[in-house]
Amino acid sequence: MSHNHKSQKFGLVFSLSIILNTLYVIVEFFYGMRVDSSALIADAWHNASDVFSLILAWIAYKLTLIPANNRFTYGYQKTTILVSFLNGAIIIIAAFFIAWEAIQKLNSANEIPGELIIYVSIIGLFINTGTALLFWNSQKNDLNMRGAFLHMAADAGVTLAVLCGGLSIKFLDLEWIDPLLSILIVIVIIYSSWGLLKESLYLLIDAVPKHLDLEKIKFEVLNFDGVLAVKSIHIWALSTTQTTASMILQVNPGTSDVSVKEISGRLTEKFKLQKTTIELQYED
Repeated sequence: MSHNHKSQKFGLVFSLSIILNTLYVIVEFFYGMRVDSSALIADAWHNASDVFSLILAWIAYKLTLIPANNRFTYGYQKTTILVSFLNGAIIIIAAFFIAWEAIQKLNSANEIPGELIIYVSIIGLFINTGTALLFWNSQKNDLNMRGAFLHMAADAGVTLAVLCGGLSIKFLDLEWIDPLLSILIVIVIIYSSWGLLKESLYLLIDAVPKHLDLEKIKFEVLNFDGVLAVKSIHIWALSTTQTTASMILQVNPGTSDVSVKEISGRLTEKFKLQKTTIELQYED
């Protein structure tokens, strides 16, 4: 797939996702406020934060397409990590406000039309599931895209819970389940976002990405003829899709076939390291 075609595809995915979810947020807020449903309002806030997250993720992706320059020699790749962190933080903060509102209503549950909740949540279930599927392929190798996918997948699960709540209200007259569902939604939100928040924070402070094992990389390098020791090694993420490494290798001066290009190629092939800087130090 060409770079331009890939960009157009992601642009279409983000545009469609943002438009559909924005329309649903408006519908959900309107009917949630109209019938005073904590579950609908909580889910609407959650969906609204996810629309904002999608917008940030799209902006970050567009920034990665800007070439490097004299000031930003790596380009703007790391903005994808920053956005992933902001997405996780925003959603967790929003979750606490949702929880507070739900707790306030636990002792004063109002009569809520379950049938309306059922209809609204069915629409949301189709939109959230469809949006998540749009990010299914791209989320496998990109933390930024995975953040968007996880938000949409969590939304689908939350909306399903709201649907079950509407059914319970309509057929079992359990009005108290509405604010309780809001609290359960908060738990789902925090659980689904915490891993993203933690991983993106680690990448921001240049920790080794969790899919890489430093000892395995060292072992692979030491298997090359003439390499005696790995004296220094650093691995960090340039973006949510690119990882780089630098290392100093102590080599045998009597061996002339230590190939930096070969080592770099092996690391790229086996560990997906996009950029590797290798310095050789010959033993005295």
